[in-house]
Amino acid sequence: MLADLHTTRQRLLAGQTSASTDIERAIAIAQSPRCQHAFLQTCFDQARAAALAADAGRQPLAGLAVSVKDLFDVSGQTSRAGSAVLADAPPARQDAVAVARLRVAGAAFIGRTNMTEFAFSGVGVNPHYDTPANAAATDVPRIPGGSSSGAAVSVATGAAFIGLGSDTGGSIRIPAALQGLVGFKNTARLVPLDGTIPLSSTLDTACAMTRSVRDAILAHEILAARRVTRSAAPLSAYRLAVTPTLMLDGADATVTRAFERTLQTLRAAGARIEEIALPELSELAGMQANGSFAAAESYSWHRRLLQDKVDQYDPRVASRIQRGATMSATDYIGLMQLRRDWIARVEQTLQGFDAVLSPTVPVVAPPMAEVAPGAERDEVFFRINGLLLRNPSVVNMLDGCAISLPCHTADELPVGLMLWHGAMRDDGVLNLALQIEDLLQKQ
Repeated sequence: MLADLHTTRQRLLAGQTSASTDIERAIAIAQSPRCQHAFLQTCFDQARAAALAADAGRQPLAGLAVSVKDLFDVSGQTSRAGSAVLADAPPARQDAVAVARLRVAGAAFIGRTNMTEFAFSGVGVNPHYDTPANAAATDVPRIPGGSSSGAAVSVATGAAFIGLGSDTGGSIRIPAALQGLVGFKNTARLVPLDGTIPLSSTLDTACAMTRSVRDAILAHEILAARRVTRSAAPLSAYRLAVTPTLMLDGADATVTRAFERTLQTLRAAGARIEEIALPELSELAGMQANGSFAAAESYSWHRRLLQDKVDQYDPRVASRIQRGATMSATDYIGLMQLRRDWIARVEQTLQGFDAVLSPTVPVVAPPMAEVAPGAERDEVFFRINGLLLRNPSVVNMLDGCAISLPCHTADELPVGLMLWHGAMRDDGVLNLALQIEDLLQKQ
């Protein structure tokens, strides 16, 4: 098992290693076949310099490796968002806020990571720069999950301790679930999006993937410039909910087995878990019948580029963006009103509960060959994409927070357990995740 950031930092403080030694290890992994196509640009010399200058005693990240999704501005680098359309865009003049905060905390940026073009898919396929393979799969090449595909591979292989990414409908939690990582989607308003290429201004969230919950807390504290209020409450102090509505539909055998086993483990440890009805979840498809926030808001950003460069887009991405052209202002305002009402009703139902438990996604990572670029595979691609996005996107529509943590056994493909709730319940979800992670690791 790869060491997490906390363990490595303790070794730094004990003089058992150095940031420079560890960055060389990370660079070697980033250059290895396991990270093929994970990075669109590397900056190894800058990472070495940051590691050399780091103060492990004062800086939380201590000169250790961090990767940056290709839609965040890094001063002097071009942000392409995984697209050929922006390949000739001018370099950024300054860091995105999220990048700047990580830099101040002592991050050694090892490179920019691959992603679904313009973050518009949960599968992770990129026809322009090829697709990194799922680092946790050993049987056949499997999808990495998206849109933060390269970020997940960088963390899962050991090339980075933190993979900075974004989550609009699950783009952090999906690849985390499919590659056995921890992915925390904070309440969107907590981390500024200045200096990022948008998908949906309503739903976009800047957040990260890590190898442990304690690392996820540290990454969140840096990105949100706030302290997480810690709790020593035992697992039995939490009131938890599960719902059969939507979240378990179409779950494959591995996910079903892992989820049911996890619930049994939690109950045996004293967790209070109640099944509740959440009929509001079944309303989501109808709410978005006239278009989604992502389609409408991305079309507004892309409409001029589409006029001149539509042939340079991934056709699967272009088709989804272009759906936004048909949404009227009346439909858009109506969707905002429907969402506000829907959030209020869901939050009312969840009053008294500390979190809801569900599978992060209902399936394990499908083979890459099933969804590779090509019109002949579009039907399968969009079916799988819809399955992957379905559960995590509930939380984005709720303006909520969620964390995905591994709940599979060593002989299973990775499965994610998602703990979620409404807005500004971040600290409770993180504290609960610490308890559950510790329990699952003792199995």
